[in-house]
Amino acid sequence: MLRRECEVRWEAALGGFPFFPSTLIRRALRLEMETRSTRERIWRYAPLIIWMALILFASSNEFSAINTSRVVRPLLLWLFPNITEESIRLTHFLVRKAAHITEYAILGWLAARAFTGSSREFLRQWWFLAGLLLIVLHSLLDEYLQSFVPSRTGSLYDSGIDIAGGLIGLIGFAYARCRAAGSVRTGSSGHEESRNY
Repeated sequence: MLRRECEVRWEAALGGFPFFPSTLIRRALRLEMETRSTRERIWRYAPLIIWMALILFASSNEFSAINTSRVVRPLLLWLFPNITEESIRLTHFLVRKAAHITEYAILGWLAARAFTGSSREFLRQWWFLAGLLLIVLHSLLDEYLQSFVPSRTGSLYDSGIDIAGGLIGLIGFAYARCRAAGSVRTGSSGHEESRNY
């Protein structure tokens, strides 16, 4: 479909010039398709790669429990002046675990977004399993790297929380995709809409 669209455009632009050989038109067509394909690939995969890098950065010393408590503790004391130390510790723990779930849910969504639009048939067909595999491997790498940071500890428990968050993102994407497909089929306007996640 993309190739035919480009062919029509080039034929319309150059069709009136009989001295343009067809090989030049084919080369221009190939170059335009490669450029468009590269832009689409970057649009699909760049957010995923950037988010994976941000997750690994969050595994550094800057986001250790000691450093995040410097933000969470004063905020809790300001919001709740009579809060107990035990409640502060529990809330800090829950905030950190919620961050694990959230960052991996976003990773799951971005992986699904990249894989469902892939030029590879395998990734388009098996996007859920490919996304889950990426999430599992990235969470294990994340916890492994944390084991080398003195103020952090690598934990399989945290990997499990990460994987659960990733599953939430993948399932959420699948649900949104099914809803969008249902609304396209039963849309009141009578024509198909395209949705981009």
